[in-house]
Amino acid sequence: MEALTLSVRRLTPVIGAEISGVDLSRPIAPGIAAEMRRTWHDHAVILVRGQDLSEDDQVRYGECFGPLGKGLSSAGAGHHPSTMFISNIRQDGKPIGRLPDGDMFFHSDQCYTAHPPVGTMLYGIEVPREGGNTMFASMYEAYDALPEAVKRRLDGLTALNAYVLGDTVVRRTVLAPDSLSHVQPVVKTHPATGRKALYVNRLMTVAIEGMQREASDELLDFLFDPQEQRQFIYEHVWRPGDVILWDNRCTLHARTDFSPDERRLLRRITVLDEHA
Repeated sequence: MEALTLSVRRLTPVIGAEISGVDLSRPIAPGIAAEMRRTWHDHAVILVRGQDLSEDDQVRYGECFGPLGKGLSSAGAGHHPSTMFISNIRQDGKPIGRLPDGDMFFHSDQCYTAHPPVGTMLYGIEVPREGGNTMFASMYEAYDALPEAVKRRLDGLTALNAYVLGDTVVRRTVLAPDSLSHVQPVVKTHPATGRKALYVNRLMTVAIEGMQREASDELLDFLFDPQEQRQFIYEHVWRPGDVILWDNRCTLHARTDFSPDERRLLRRITVLDEHA
């Protein structure tokens, strides 16, 4: 595989690329892995279609981008500890995975922790005939679109992010004392690209630190709108065998609604910051 040259096709002008010419079920040579990392940094979201991957295959591919995190919930006996399932399938009345049903607002994975994963990877196993798409939004473009005066205002600001079970927007709730939460910069600079990206989101950002609630809400609402403009978004329609890796440092993602009668099963791993 070292001699192969990857084929890269943009998915939109501003975010996402499809890579072809690689079989992820086989060991990936260092040169190819380096090229894939460059493509990931350049495009923030990379897609490889038509793959038939075991858990070990997916884990090996994920390790090309950094150390892997532990699955947020056990995938069960016999499964790799870095994997978890995103699924609405139920066995004996109990979900076999997490995040089973419905749509979901734009967010960045685990932004409510001290060291969020730098990347998240999903592998499509069973997908609905309609709906259950994943939308990816470029936070580089959202930041670049802001007026210069607003960019200056955001410099050095931080915001509290929190997790509340379900799809509840955290600004509409009163956080429990033991809620999972962490303060993050409102704007982050990507260590590989040097580009600035907005790092707040409608689902999990509670408030900007040091601001009165009304002023914080007003500023956050102003920031959320450009984050969700269609020209900054790639919407992925899943096929079985799709593998997508996205960069949590410079993207948000959301899920569209789908019928609860449709089966949806994806296998998830996360990539950690090796310098954290």
